[in-house]
Amino acid sequence: MPLCIAALVKTIMFAETCKAQSAQFGNHPKYEVRAVWLTTLGGLDWPKNKAVNTSSSEKQKQELTLVLDKLKAAGINTVLFQTRIRATVIYPSAIEPWDACLTGMSKQSPGYDPLAFAIDECHKRGMEIQAWIVVMPVGKWNSAGCIALRRKHPKLVTKNGDEGYIDPARPEAATYIASICKEIANRYDIDGIHLDYIRYPETWPDRKKNIQKQKRRKHRINVLTSVKNGTDNAELKLQQDNITAIVRAVHDGIKQIKPWVKLSCATIGKSSDLARFSSKGWNALSKGCQDTQKWINANLVDQLYPMMYFRGNNFYPFVFDWKENSHGLTIVPGTGIYFLSQQEGNWPAEEIKRQLNVARGAGMGFAFFRERFLRDDTKGIYNYTKNIFAPYPALIPSMGKSDTAKASAPKNLNVRPYGGYDILSWDSEPTAGATTFNVYASTRWPVDTADARNIIAARTLSTRIALKPGNRKLYYAVTGVNRYGTESTPTQQPKTDTKPRTSHLIYNDGLHLTLADTNKKPYNGYILIKDIAEREVNVMPCVGGQTDISGVAEGFYSIYTLNSKGTAHRIGFTEIRRNNIWH
Repeated sequence: MPLCIAALVKTIMFAETCKAQSAQFGNHPKYEVRAVWLTTLGGLDWPKNKAVNTSSSEKQKQELTLVLDKLKAAGINTVLFQTRIRATVIYPSAIEPWDACLTGMSKQSPGYDPLAFAIDECHKRGMEIQAWIVVMPVGKWNSAGCIALRRKHPKLVTKNGDEGYIDPARPEAATYIASICKEIANRYDIDGIHLDYIRYPETWPDRKKNIQKQKRRKHRINVLTSVKNGTDNAELKLQQDNITAIVRAVHDGIKQIKPWVKLSCATIGKSSDLARFSSKGWNALSKGCQDTQKWINANLVDQLYPMMYFRGNNFYPFVFDWKENSHGLTIVPGTGIYFLSQQEGNWPAEEIKRQLNVARGAGMGFAFFRERFLRDDTKGIYNYTKNIFAPYPALIPSMGKSDTAKASAPKNLNVRPYGGYDILSWDSEPTAGATTFNVYASTRWPVDTADARNIIAARTLSTRIALKPGNRKLYYAVTGVNRYGTESTPTQQPKTDTKPRTSHLIYNDGLHLTLADTNKKPYNGYILIKDIAEREVNVMPCVGGQTDISGVAEGFYSIYTLNSKGTAHRIGFTEIRRNNIWH
């Protein structure tokens, strides 16, 4: 490792040790991947409730929304959602069967599409979601997924102990994995495909035997000199090429369908041995056969997530090695917060805090493994993340595609006070590539959109939002973002805006909404209720000026009357609150 990197590691660690963190905490990056692996295997993170009927399916969905609410509150902007588990999946696939984690039974539908539901819920909260695909392991030899795969592709799966694994040397391995990823990209509004266990197993059968098989299949190999660990370089290169072939097939498949869908890979935490620090035989290049430099140089991946579940010199030198050799690629260190638990390692919380600060100092984000250890606030890690390390939102770095047009800036930003809220609305040009919007606010004009502390809504889908300014005079700015994550120039609220007299909200007591017509007589007819994103919530009768809203969730809504032809006319807004508590 170069001396400059070693010195930087020591400097940052010394600053942390001395509690000189003010500069770190004051530096809130505007762009930073803040991810979490959400594990569905065995319901480790989700779901706890099994979907065996309509009621339990709703409980399962509600459970996920509560998880996502908590992640959003902690500043998480990327969810790596385990979608393919062990040759089984959590969506209605034409290729592989349902996993048992949803219902308790293999091949059983939960009565809804969990992947579609998770995507919608993440997007409502301004978070990206990537479909986490476990590539090589296909479960116990006699498990449902492994049996189904062996029946369809008997030569694709190799038995290793009592487990089945896809054989990366088989030519059809890349085609098969790519077919699953293409199915997801084609059918869902997914933000990325995340390949996990995209490597050879640690206890793979004899390499010599497998290389001879590939020679007979007329694979081209280069006979090189041996390396110090005794493994023939030709074997190693061939196995690296086998893994790269799978990455390439997935990349080409999904990019052909939707070029904006990210491809990311979870790699072994250490890329390779360093000049001054050994990987101790566990690294991506030679042990896992993950030639990440080839992936980067060939533009096969958009992000890498090295699983850096280590401490001390097994973490810090290697995280800077990843950064130094990133060539501008977004690399997100995986942080093993599960080691905070007494059962797994009982690490001190200061170790994880130090790792987060060092990674941020290097311009990198973070990915927590696993979600439940964050949600459970293991040794205070949730509160630390939410209140100290990431108290302000961060945007996800763009994919840096120079051949794509920048999103056009929103137009006609309008700010109108109403019942203690500022109602913001703006126009967009759908053909210009802006698919989501970022909203900024500040007491100063013009709003500094480079300051992450001014972000109040990221990746919102609507062109309308209601905000509570309190007693402050706030100015606003809005930007558009395209599917590649490229942000437009900001549209500022005109400084000369004069705010009209605040209107009153339509009255409700939390159970009933009270309406009158233009002559102040009780209104009779139908009303349409929309949320602040202008999505239809319900159409309800109003009799004698009263509408039962007991089944409508708390929140801020637009109220419309409907005439006999079904034409809607907005008459105002209402805020539903119960027990005088606003959530």
